[in-house]
Amino acid sequence: MTSFVHVDQPTEHPGVARAGRAVEAIQYAARNILSARGAAAMLLTAIVSAMLVVANQVIETWTEGHLLMAWIILWTVAFAGLALAARPARTAVHAIRDQLRRGAAARHAARQDDMLWQLALTDARIMADISRAMSADATGDGRRHG
Repeated sequence: MTSFVHVDQPTEHPGVARAGRAVEAIQYAARNILSARGAAAMLLTAIVSAMLVVANQVIETWTEGHLLMAWIILWTVAFAGLALAARPARTAVHAIRDQLRRGAAARHAARQDDMLWQLALTDARIMADISRAMSADATGDGRRHG
């Protein structure tokens, strides 16, 4: 008598699955850091850290025995820095992001124009269309038919 044994073997190695999930988690974290909110948070952290370093240097000169007061002042500076610098940091990051997007769009348009020009150099019909469009713009007869 013959009997068959069906053993379900995993189709994927557990270590490979863990590594794949780790890579996905790192990519997700990088996307969040590179987003506008993540960049604003990093900029805000840098600003507040710099303010804390300066406050710490100032406090160190007069803390002889006033350690509790020094910590209160240090944390006051930290929270004030968070409150005062959050909106300007976010605004700056948004402005930089928008400028980078406009630059990327301009580079893409220039690349597309160059590709069309290269194609027009090999096809007389496209060159004629470009020539007509340029002459219509020059004469002010840029009406669209459509």
